[in-house]
Amino acid sequence: MKHFKPNMINAALIASGLTALSTPALAQQNDDTAQPNEPAVEVIEVSGIRGSLQRAQAIKMDSTSIVEALSAEDIGKLPDTSIAESLARLPGLAGERRNGRTSGISVRGFNENYVGTSLNGRELLGMGDNRGVEFDLYPTEIISNILVYKTPEAGMVTQNIGGSVDLQTVKPLVAEQTFTINGTYEQNAEDAANPDFDDNGHRVSVNYIDQFADDTLGVALTFATMESPRQEQQFRGWGYPNAEAGTGADGLEIPEGTAILGGHDSFARSAMMERDSVAAVIQWAPTDNLNMQFDALYIDFLEDDARRGLEEGGPVWGPVNDYTVTEIQDGLATRAYHDGFFSVIRNDVRQQDAELKTFGLNVEYLLNDNWSINADISTGKVDKTITDVESYSGTGRAGVEGRVATARSWEMTGDGVMFSDHPTIPTADLTDPSLIRLAGPQPWGQSLVDENGNQLFAPDAQDGFVNEPVFEEELDSLRLSTKGFVEWGIFTGIEVGAIYSDRTKSKDNNGAFLVSPEYPGTAEIPDVLGVTSLDFVGIEGVLAYDAIGLYNSGYYNELNAEQIETGRLGHTYTVEEKLTTLYTKLDIDTELNNIYIRGNVGVQVVQADQESTGFAATKDSLGFVEALPVSGGADYTDVLPTLNLSAEFAEGQFVRLGLAKVLTRPRMDDMRPNNQVSFAFQDARITSTDIDNSPWSGSAGNPELKPYEANQIDLAYENYFADTGYVAVSWFFKDLKNWHRSNAVETDFSEFYIPSVHQGSEGQVPQLFVGQRSRPEDGYEGFVRGYEIQGSLPGDLIHDSLSGFGMFASATFLDGKADAAPGTTETRIPGLSDENYSLTVYYENAGFEFRVAGTKRSSYLSETRGLSLALSDSTNQGGTFIDAQIGYDFSESGIQSLEGLRVTLQAQNLTDEEDVQTAGTDARQVTLHQSYGANYLLGFNYSF
Repeated sequence: MKHFKPNMINAALIASGLTALSTPALAQQNDDTAQPNEPAVEVIEVSGIRGSLQRAQAIKMDSTSIVEALSAEDIGKLPDTSIAESLARLPGLAGERRNGRTSGISVRGFNENYVGTSLNGRELLGMGDNRGVEFDLYPTEIISNILVYKTPEAGMVTQNIGGSVDLQTVKPLVAEQTFTINGTYEQNAEDAANPDFDDNGHRVSVNYIDQFADDTLGVALTFATMESPRQEQQFRGWGYPNAEAGTGADGLEIPEGTAILGGHDSFARSAMMERDSVAAVIQWAPTDNLNMQFDALYIDFLEDDARRGLEEGGPVWGPVNDYTVTEIQDGLATRAYHDGFFSVIRNDVRQQDAELKTFGLNVEYLLNDNWSINADISTGKVDKTITDVESYSGTGRAGVEGRVATARSWEMTGDGVMFSDHPTIPTADLTDPSLIRLAGPQPWGQSLVDENGNQLFAPDAQDGFVNEPVFEEELDSLRLSTKGFVEWGIFTGIEVGAIYSDRTKSKDNNGAFLVSPEYPGTAEIPDVLGVTSLDFVGIEGVLAYDAIGLYNSGYYNELNAEQIETGRLGHTYTVEEKLTTLYTKLDIDTELNNIYIRGNVGVQVVQADQESTGFAATKDSLGFVEALPVSGGADYTDVLPTLNLSAEFAEGQFVRLGLAKVLTRPRMDDMRPNNQVSFAFQDARITSTDIDNSPWSGSAGNPELKPYEANQIDLAYENYFADTGYVAVSWFFKDLKNWHRSNAVETDFSEFYIPSVHQGSEGQVPQLFVGQRSRPEDGYEGFVRGYEIQGSLPGDLIHDSLSGFGMFASATFLDGKADAAPGTTETRIPGLSDENYSLTVYYENAGFEFRVAGTKRSSYLSETRGLSLALSDSTNQGGTFIDAQIGYDFSESGIQSLEGLRVTLQAQNLTDEEDVQTAGTDARQVTLHQSYGANYLLGFNYSF
């Protein structure tokens, strides 16, 4: 083996304590092989912001891959409420807010469904509908370091097209003993939007680390609990159909193709997220040759939210036939009014209840001075249930004469729509308890009769609905490997291993129609809680009542939706995936013309066996669902070579190169074998002649999908000129070889037409018998390319007077697309923003600290929950998000009784940035507008 002189890598690793990343036995081995004439390096303990940056920089310098790193400032102290917020500030990464929290993460333009996530090197399950991990569910208190691999290595189990995120917990045998308590009080800037929710919460955690039995047994325990509130104002547009060509107000000409708002949902939402987490790491090294580590993580997650507001149809899709356009701008009707719609007051409550358990055991044994063997076994399980109760009320039941309709004027704005009074017609007072009745104002139910012609369910009988999908997922893995030192020319180490994993995910898509026991009559609103204001869209408000209480009390009669909705069994499935991976990795450590070169080259061979079961769902002549079990699957093998090279051509200056073939496994909901035919019973669709608004539709999964694939090249230059100072520029190109698209085909559904079933509320026959049938297909190609610029600058390098100041910043510029499916124009990559920026400015001196952090990203393709809580594509307009923190560490105060105490005040979303989604690429056609207000957190951290 060659032994090189100590450089900035060695100094940074020692100074930051990152030699603790290796086991005690291996660390001892490295000490034994050190050159006796190597100079000693002074160890300087640095904490706080600067210490965190220094440790993260040391990880980047020491890696042979192109990585980004985060390191906790102190035990249990990342500077955010979730790891998602911390990750979103890293170069090449971008955060996506969902319901007011940063939850999703994109890496180099690919959202979390294309990013592998691991915990201490083991693949980690998420709590979402697919493979992607919802990063806001994992507490910062359990994390010591986070590594984001932009280029893969052959030994990694989570190679993905976007990259891989490895969450690392502390190693208790080499960590400092501590007993640390964190506490935080959280307050929304906005008052609670709903009368039965709070606008404040809390967060408490305890971290304990100690060593026993002559430092051969280490224990690290973490307990964290939190209640976090969110307030939201939401406008959701149904879409933008074409208005009828002709003449509007004052002779205004309405050209063909003029888009107009087709209806809206507007809600005021209040939510409370409760999360309890327990993590344990037990490390045992009874001899110099044996090291064992057991990891356990348990997360209990519950989120309650209430969405109270209105659902109102508009022109074309409403149906609102009496509408008048008063202004058109560039093909969009920007002002109009209509003469009336029977508004649906929505009191909806959603509960998401999830539980994650994961356990892992790693055993490493040193056979001799050069070789070791490793065995790793892990198991994980996630159970998640979403209960979404919709309760409808209004001025009376559908079809009843004498009801009061709502007439409105509206104006399109950058935030969606702003309503106002009709110019001549008074509107209904939807806050009047004497006017509002508990009943469905629209005939949006379905007609169902038995074989004797008896009416079992009528369109006007739907007074609510409950969606209740149940998800279960399990992942078991076994890994065996051996590695050692070799002297084969430029190769100094080898690792050979085998990995077997068995993953199963199921969804039971439950649902039920809710009918008032007073049907066909109506009932007064029971237990009115107050009024929920909708003034953010120009509407006074609606009555608020306890819908979940009504449902849980058994008030409603229920009709199982599986009987009459093909989408229930059409989205009920089980997917099983068994992967066997063999890999070899060779370490490179050599010198060429006085340039030190390190790296690795390797290959993975992955054999996949995937199988899924589900249902094919149609309807019989009476309108009842007929479902037959179906199944499918595929077997295939992939070969994934990797190469990483890092050349230190000058002190602290590196050029890095990465070449690899990578893959992302198919979305699990796409792998279902199900197919279904659906019919929408809204009169507006039944009478429509626009295929985009056809009542007919169909969908199917594809159990034979093969992984997304890409060949990629990465090139980076990094210059580390100080212990917290560096600049770096990187460029990458990903050649997409097997992209997936939902292939929508115009289909004739005439064979499924049942005259007694498929009709409107007044017996209307469908005007169309064609619609779109979609199915995911692979084989599409594309690319993503981009470059990143990043840097960290301590102020004292500029002038001594700036000591304590510092900043780090990054900019990412991306370009990419994939082939569109036939008949469509969608070429975007989910999660790709053309531009991403991040800037953090900080000051730290004598215990006092502050930081201001901002991120900005341009628009990108996202997802939102649609019909039956299924995910569907949408466009998020991006935004700029500003957070700030100020704090004081009393260890610097000289007050002995307060030594170990740190107090912080954080402000999140200082500028109240809004989330905006649009139809296609026209930013004016707002389909979703959400605002949340700022969030403030007062916290303390005390270490004994």
